Amino acid sequence: MSTIHDLLKPQTYRFIDQSNLGPGFSALQSFAMDDALSISVGERMSPTTARLWVHHNTIVLGIPDARLPYIQDGINFLKSQGYEVIVRNSGGLAVVLDEGVLNLSFIFPDSKQVNIHDGYDAMVTFIQYLFEDLTDQIKAYEITQSYCPGTYDLSIDGRKFAGISQRRVKNGSAVQIYLDVSGSGRERAALLKRFYEIGKREQDTRFTYPAIDPSVMASLNELLGVHLTVAEVRDRILIKIHELSDQIVTAPLEGEEIEWFNKRFEQMIKRNEKALENLEE
Repeated sequence: MSTIHDLLKPQTYRFIDQSNLGPGFSALQSFAMDDALSISVGERMSPTTARLWVHHNTIVLGIPDARLPYIQDGINFLKSQGYEVIVRNSGGLAVVLDEGVLNLSFIFPDSKQVNIHDGYDAMVTFIQYLFEDLTDQIKAYEITQSYCPGTYDLSIDGRKFAGISQRRVKNGSAVQIYLDVSGSGRERAALLKRFYEIGKREQDTRFTYPAIDPSVMASLNELLGVHLTVAEVRDRILIKIHELSDQIVTAPLEGEEIEWFNKRFEQMIKRNEKALENLEE
């Protein structure tokens, strides 16, 4: 266990499972939840927290995506394919969330003292640890022709199945990863490739949007030749965090945490309205 990052070995984990709340659970609520937990963990009101979440047919845009020259046409296309569209409050660009994509957030304390790269490194080592019985080939480097490319893309044989972002609030940090567990990574990538084609067209833009090649993306099932479900990966995560800590507690938001959540949720709604304020319904 020497390869496991120290951030992943607290005495106690708080475990919050929101992976089965259904289509009514909005991604706006999810990001507000991580903000509230970041404040709580940063204030030492809550131990280090692992939260699981799934959203049905949702495209999460980054702020630069909302500035595409033909963004309304792009959003109309995504909605025509049955997707809800929101703008997130953490870094990065558009990602696809659906029933085959499991999201994991680790909420760590002491963000003002801990290097931002430590949060990313911790998540990378955890995912390698999570699937160590299936592969030792998970690598972290940018897959430039994927959607939402970044330094901490996770891939096997050059095909990406996960991306990591991080958001710091007060003295806590939420390190978030999406894991394409099942379904077609190529189809998800093709959807966003078309979104950018429609939203950018041939216009020159100050920001460089990804030139997506769907063949560089895949789900874990496609890459490993297995039949994992989101529920099975959830169980794996619970087992691993139990191995890494002395105790796991399960507790919903309470007291001030609920107030922080409500405030952050309202901010997320306003942020989305502002980001898309010039667009027609």
